[in-house]
Amino acid sequence: MSLLQQDSTEQDDAAKGEELTAGTSNIGKAVVISTIALSIAAFFYVYTGEKPPMANGEILNIWAHPIHTETSGFDANGAPMPKEIFDQMFVFTEVRLHNQSKIPLFLENVLTNLSEQGKITSSYAANKGDYERIWVAYPNIPVPHGPVLSPLDTEIQPGQTVQGTVVSAFKMTKQEWDARKGLDLTFVFRYQPSLTITPHVPVIDR
Repeated sequence: MSLLQQDSTEQDDAAKGEELTAGTSNIGKAVVISTIALSIAAFFYVYTGEKPPMANGEILNIWAHPIHTETSGFDANGAPMPKEIFDQMFVFTEVRLHNQSKIPLFLENVLTNLSEQGKITSSYAANKGDYERIWVAYPNIPVPHGPVLSPLDTEIQPGQTVQGTVVSAFKMTKQEWDARKGLDLTFVFRYQPSLTITPHVPVIDR
């Protein structure tokens, strides 16, 4: 073997070593980049609300009924006095909620949110007692008298689905109600994130 051949062999081995080092370096960079990317993804998953919601639900039916009340114009002694006029819109919403978490959920409040003229007006839903008093005061409301989904009285166990009706009242005329821009409901759970549901069913005016 000539010196030339030996030198050639040594140069080839050195070249191979450089290629191996370069390849190892590239692999190391790829691993580091992948690790950083996974860390960033995990960070955003944990801190940007990408977790599944504690509950989901759907709105099954919505009924709206106007209530127009005028006082008689006389006081208890029969003396004339100015009449007072009250206009309200009762909004009955039949809803189904499902607890998809591993802990019980306690319903604290339900808000019906009405978008109108660049602002949002919210009304709390009636509790069980007030819900039943509505039917006593207005027995002829043409809306199904279904079971109530009552704030503070509703506990949803893991995997359980509950269904019922909530009712909210807005101080407005039928014309103001008809001019609304949007409608949704927010369900407030104790110590847990709230759930807002936008209906995909038409409002039934009664």
